[in-house]
Amino acid sequence: MPKSALKKEKWTLSFDPGLKRLIAREAKKRGIYPVNLLEQVVRERFNPYGHTDVEDSVAYVQEIRKASGSQSDEEFLKEISEWQKSNS
Repeated sequence: MPKSALKKEKWTLSFDPGLKRLIAREAKKRGIYPVNLLEQVVRERFNPYGHTDVEDSVAYVQEIRKASGSQSDEEFLKEISEWQKSNS
């Protein structure tokens, strides 16, 4: 295979310096490169079956719960149980 076919595509992303510091800090905490953290975030957000790629399930559920803040805990759990019954 020619070398040109194996060439990786390079991207340049620019965004808010505050967000950049946040990504760098979180990546350092996790012991990974910032680009790997960005890949994980994109996979979790845009994968239609994103729940299979979630590394921290507790944080994922907490985030979902915050997004549905208008529901009571009982309504939230009822919705989950109905969803489980419909997919079984």
